[in-house]
Amino acid sequence: MIRPRREAGGDNAFVRDSLEKAWSDVVDTARRSVADGLVVGTSGNVSARAGDLVLVTPTGVPYDRLGPDDAVVVDLAGRQLMGELRPTSELPMHLAVYRATEARAIVHTHAPHATAVSTLVDELPLIHYMAAALGGRVRVADYATYGTDRLAAAVLKALRDRTGCLMRNHGTLVYADTLGRAYDNTAQLEWMCRVWLLAESAGVRTPRTLSGRELTKVAEKLRGYGQPGAAPDED
Repeated sequence: MIRPRREAGGDNAFVRDSLEKAWSDVVDTARRSVADGLVVGTSGNVSARAGDLVLVTPTGVPYDRLGPDDAVVVDLAGRQLMGELRPTSELPMHLAVYRATEARAIVHTHAPHATAVSTLVDELPLIHYMAAALGGRVRVADYATYGTDRLAAAVLKALRDRTGCLMRNHGTLVYADTLGRAYDNTAQLEWMCRVWLLAESAGVRTPRTLSGRELTKVAEKLRGYGQPGAAPDED
């Protein structure tokens, strides 16, 4: 059971329940990323924001071993408030995104097709209209050593007016208001990268892509897609 320290603030019972739910979602999402082949071993990381607190996966621990007592909680300055395990080495990147955006959840993966594309282009060609779900053309953040402030800055630059990006020779980062939406958009990004690689590898002709104007039209349609209160999805 998660036991908030005084520094966590607020009513302890309420804070505890909120953190326990958020931690359960973080662990479930991390395990799903392994099952779906978006990460291998302990690569990638997942986090969720609860008020001014951030729950994040620990470094170097297989996700199937994580339980309720393994929660890692930090504040927005990176000060660890709960947990005995060390947070992911990518904590600076997660915190930078939370401080600069309205993100409530972040999924970072080493998805194979997306990572391959990140080595070939500066932005993912508009191979499919679901790029609109990420805000437009998906940019590739410049390479920098993992876990550094330089990488965090590169990712923030690539995320300008976007909710997802590729990371050069590294993987993907997607944020959203919920972990479910962040994960679904991560899966869509990996799928788009796979489609582009398949089309490009055919070698028959240059793949046809969509215009920015068409993407804008799709973005408008996605705002009203699906059932009330449901996450946008594709047709």
